[in-house]
Amino acid sequence: MDSVKHYATAPEDRIPLSQKTAYAIGMFVNNLQAAALPAMAVILNLGLRIDPVLVGLLASIPRVFDALTDPMMGYISDNTRSRYGRRRPYIFWGAIFSGIIFAFMWQLPPGFSQWFYFWIFLSASILFFLAYTVYATPFVAFGYEMTPDYHERTRLHAFANLVGKIAWLAAPWFYALMANKTLFENTVEGARALAVAVGITIAVLGVIPAVFCREKFGSLQKQKALRGFWNDLKEFFRGLIITFQCKPFVKLCAATFLVFNGFQLGISFSIYIMKYYLFDGNDSLAGQLQGWFGMLTSIVTLALAIPLTGWVATKIGKKKTFFIMISLSLAGYGLKWIGYNPAHPYWLLYAAPFVSFGIGSLFTLMGSMISDVCDYDELQTSQRREGVFGAIYWWMVKIGMAIAGLFTGILLKTSGFDVALEEAQPTNTLFFLRLFDIGIPMVTSAMALLVIATYEITEEKARQIRLELEQRRGG
Repeated sequence: MDSVKHYATAPEDRIPLSQKTAYAIGMFVNNLQAAALPAMAVILNLGLRIDPVLVGLLASIPRVFDALTDPMMGYISDNTRSRYGRRRPYIFWGAIFSGIIFAFMWQLPPGFSQWFYFWIFLSASILFFLAYTVYATPFVAFGYEMTPDYHERTRLHAFANLVGKIAWLAAPWFYALMANKTLFENTVEGARALAVAVGITIAVLGVIPAVFCREKFGSLQKQKALRGFWNDLKEFFRGLIITFQCKPFVKLCAATFLVFNGFQLGISFSIYIMKYYLFDGNDSLAGQLQGWFGMLTSIVTLALAIPLTGWVATKIGKKKTFFIMISLSLAGYGLKWIGYNPAHPYWLLYAAPFVSFGIGSLFTLMGSMISDVCDYDELQTSQRREGVFGAIYWWMVKIGMAIAGLFTGILLKTSGFDVALEEAQPTNTLFFLRLFDIGIPMVTSAMALLVIATYEITEEKARQIRLELEQRRGG
């Protein structure tokens, strides 16, 4: 159980509003890159008529590649020494290149085979995720080191996730926008135009944290600069082993893997259920309901879930807050079964506020808790390894997303879904799609609660670790 004793945040531990805002804008860009690709990926199936299994491979293969490069990028960032710092140069150039690649990867010409589209999009996706890694891994690590205070870390991640959720507010409307017959001839043309707008946004806004944020801990630690390929490679793998031996961190990774990727796998079936079960194959109506559901989820996340998570965590502790928020999301998943009603399709919106508490609270709490873990690790290793911890954390998320992307295609195929059937799907298919949408995140969220039940870093323990570290550093 978390200690009931709380500590006030010292003035010197407060993060200036200008830097909080710059970091929050970076979080918006980070989330936009994460949200835009899956929101637009349905075009590969419904627009370009690529087989669902191939679409699943397109979603999973680049993420496996991405997951392999993340830990190495974390190690490189932790050990970079430059006049601009450990993180900022990578954030700056990563934003620019990922924005350019995203804009170009959707400019697919009409009239080619599905295998042509598969190989072109796969190659472009791998390049995009490489650039995304160069941006996201140092950016995430930056957030872990901006303050040493237990509660200010929660406030930072609450504020950053509040702004970052705007990307998830917009993404559910992407399909409706691409399917708008007034603006575009077809969804493929809509995807081309939308990709350019998204790419420009990523490139322009993504450099802001690199320009306006300042690094705090880089010069305090005993880490060595990069020393050569083979020495660094050995040190990298040694660091991975040490990281996976950190039990509190492994529990946070497991819980996130279960909650986030269970949600991602389940929600990937929603547009199919809306189109074929609720609206008899009507693209436009399905896109509108998806947009309203996503927007309501994001509004509740922005207005209630994230602020409430940040406030409650400072009162009763981060672990207890996790239990409350994930339990609310479980209730939301249960309500979705009732909400999928063809006679009353907008009943589905009743589930949205409850669902929002799961994902809305997850990264607010986990970002703050991993910051505590970085202190815990420094006590053991005498190194600041935010980059490696952030990279491996997101590595676990991305491996899960790769699995989710692959299983989306496999489960679609297993359900009997047939893209050639424009207006109707078999009754059994629609039942299984609803079962996947609701049952998968319910099971994975319940498993995450069991994992976090044994998490051991309380506010009191975090305070003791900080005092010992400051005594070791000499201030």
